Amino acid sequence: MSASFEQKGDLADIFIQVKDVDEQIFSVLLEIFRKEKVTDCIGYLSDYGIQRHLEQSILQGKNLTKVQSEKKLQNIHNNMKKITDILKKLKVHDYNQKDYSTEENQEFIKLLIKSIKDEKLCLEFLLFLVHLTSIDNTLISCGSNSFHVLVQMKVDLRNKNFQNIKIQNTSLVGAHFVRCNLSGSEFNNVNISGVNLNGAQLFNCKWINLRIQEINKLNGHTHFVKSVCLSPDGNTLASCSVDKSILLWDIKTGEQKAQLLGHTYSINSICFSLDGKTIASGSDDKSIRLWDIKTGEQKAKFDGHNSIVYSVCFSPSDNLLASGNFDTSIRLWDIKTGQQKAKFDGHNSIVYSVFFSPDGKTLASGSGDQSIRLWDVRTKKKIAKFDSHNNTVYSVCFSPDGTTLASGSGDYSIRLWDIKTGSQKFRLEGHYETVHSVCFSPDGTTLASGSADNSIRLWDIKTGSQKFKLEGHYETVFSVFFSYDGIILASGSADKSINLWDVQIGSQKTELEGHYDSIYSACFSPDGNTLASGSADNSIRLWDVKTGSQKIELEGHYGTVYSVCFSPDGNTLASGSADSSIRLWDIKTGKEKAQLYGHTSGIFSVCFSPDGTTLASGCALYSIRLWDVKTGSQKTELECPQGTVYSVCFSPDGNTLASGSTDSFIHIWNINTGQLRIKLEGHDGSIHSVCFSPDGNTLASGCSYGSIRLWDIKRGKQLTKLNGHDGTVTSVCYSPDGTTLASGSADNSIRLWDINTGQQKAKFDGLSSCINSVCFSPDGNIIGSGSQDNSIRLWNNQTGSEIQPYDKNLEDDLIKFQTPLLQQNPLTVPSSYTILLISRQAIFQAQGTLILKGKFENQQGIDLRKLLKQKGSYFLDS
Repeated sequence: MSASFEQKGDLADIFIQVKDVDEQIFSVLLEIFRKEKVTDCIGYLSDYGIQRHLEQSILQGKNLTKVQSEKKLQNIHNNMKKITDILKKLKVHDYNQKDYSTEENQEFIKLLIKSIKDEKLCLEFLLFLVHLTSIDNTLISCGSNSFHVLVQMKVDLRNKNFQNIKIQNTSLVGAHFVRCNLSGSEFNNVNISGVNLNGAQLFNCKWINLRIQEINKLNGHTHFVKSVCLSPDGNTLASCSVDKSILLWDIKTGEQKAQLLGHTYSINSICFSLDGKTIASGSDDKSIRLWDIKTGEQKAKFDGHNSIVYSVCFSPSDNLLASGNFDTSIRLWDIKTGQQKAKFDGHNSIVYSVFFSPDGKTLASGSGDQSIRLWDVRTKKKIAKFDSHNNTVYSVCFSPDGTTLASGSGDYSIRLWDIKTGSQKFRLEGHYETVHSVCFSPDGTTLASGSADNSIRLWDIKTGSQKFKLEGHYETVFSVFFSYDGIILASGSADKSINLWDVQIGSQKTELEGHYDSIYSACFSPDGNTLASGSADNSIRLWDVKTGSQKIELEGHYGTVYSVCFSPDGNTLASGSADSSIRLWDIKTGKEKAQLYGHTSGIFSVCFSPDGTTLASGCALYSIRLWDVKTGSQKTELECPQGTVYSVCFSPDGNTLASGSTDSFIHIWNINTGQLRIKLEGHDGSIHSVCFSPDGNTLASGCSYGSIRLWDIKRGKQLTKLNGHDGTVTSVCYSPDGTTLASGSADNSIRLWDINTGQQKAKFDGLSSCINSVCFSPDGNIIGSGSQDNSIRLWNNQTGSEIQPYDKNLEDDLIKFQTPLLQQNPLTVPSSYTILLISRQAIFQAQGTLILKGKFENQQGIDLRKLLKQKGSYFLDS
């Protein structure tokens, strides 16, 4: 509900009134309120006798003269009166009655933030209001709205104590609560999508009616999940896999109910009957089987196909089953008799998908021949053919009203067809890999799609525009399916998992900052306060490392920005792009200082010399150029024999340049003479990244075959080979002290290596796509990464930390669960987790979160403890 204009207008004025208050008064009052067990803050502060007592208590123990005491007392009195007056105004304000996080209130919230963002005391007061929710129930809405405002302002909320707060009816999307103490907190009807709870403590919490995109991840299959389907009553989910099994799941608990075995090869498709009593399945073993949901027993087996069955679909009346086949045919089966009623021939390649119209009169089919065909079920004749796709059609689906057909294809597109006219209504583009599955929502307003780009996208049927994207799978999404109430979307993937999503939450607009496309480069400023990123969206952005807020966007390139690099003094940023240009940017003003032209192809790497006077660049057409930073002129060109130059790096003394390219060699150049000093041989594939150790004696290199090699630069010999990645090593970077090497890879992982032993120290998992860039902060405490999933992450560079309870009460609770074994071996939790995520996607995180007892349920009553466990949380009472 939107707040009234008059009420909104004076809210900023109310907050600004605290700007002259002594900052310490907030913590003092909270301490007194808790000590005195206050439940009515305004009433307590309004009592004159208590007021005088409070003033004297605050002064107690301070060695002041009489004049100083009187002055201090007057100051305290004024502060108390001001805070009391402000609380009185807020208590009767819409701000304490309504939800200010709703979409219609967001423009006002932006204006409010603009008014108070530079007032430090306003931020402290907002935090004070959040803490008051643990004391005074009449101010819960006020505190909840304040929490939302703080999150929107990107105030650094990490490592804070939020014990016993009560938050309701608001959105905390994208909040960073890393290592926060939220024990005893109560959340009711709070949107926690994209919240970062890594390393937080959640003891005895009561979180109910939660709104969150990700509901559950179901793991049970041992191979690709090819198809998912929800029962009409919404209580059961069925999934089938290449592992030859069908699994039935309880939607509410996430527990596996049954396993249906009988097929002898991969199962490609499953479908519930409309009465929910039967499941049909089609398999590589050439059979179709019907299963009794109640007993889990096989009811029937149809053996008419002579090759792989790719798709099965019940008719709306449940009396027919359609199947699509490797032999290019479509067959109709009588459910009661198990006999084949008809065979449709016409496609000249595999039929991957069949789907009945809502009235059961028409059957649609999609095929490897790139066409869609419509068949009259009664006459068994083809009635239409749609030919616009230019690759295999893997999925077809009718809208609930039967007027529109959606199709997903190997040409990466989705098409919407007008059934009556046969014309194409929309072409939906956004996926960058094969679209394997499409499914309409029950109300027909939304289409979901699953793709080999690992994402699920939801589309507005009326406008043809993308509504939002869901990311969480690590491999191809083969199947998407809406629940019959339209609230839950299920997805099955090649990563062997099934995800459940609350799509109503996803449809609520949230403005999160981030790039719109893949991040190819990330680099810390020399002071460690700023991170620069270059992206396929053609932009460069500068980020505040502490809060994750965007400082500035640098626009000018008209191609992917593959590389960014700060000058040693931190005043200039260099960028290299697919548009063949190098640009130099003034960090203070955000203005372009110079454009360096000379390359005739995309530039993959730029690097400043240690003294900042020279810039090296590597491009796609075999050349490396050295530039005079002051004049912008080219100093020299180093010609590589062949291959794209992916990476260039100066030695710490500035006399040597290393380059890695597609010819599988590393070239070491003498900067003073421009001559090739040595060529390092050993890699079998393209060299994507090279990096000198801080002492300049060793060079690290990453290759397309997944290996990392360390080289002795003086002798030109390989020292060691680091094996572990099973995908291209896209980026390597030494820690400032030279003891650790970080690597990012196309296998979706970041790994840390001990330079002395050559052993892997840590592995950062949980990422959904290729890591294109890794970098250490100047102090070595943080690792930054840029990824193909459009996200930037900052990681805590530690391998583990012992649990440190925040206070005595929590310590006592923890001791109860310290078995003799744990007392001798204290519980250590991984702390190599994301401490900051910059992404336009709301990605929920809970790695290393400590949970003791408590309740965590979403609005459908689904227990979220399983989701928390899957995210890497530790349950101390289990």
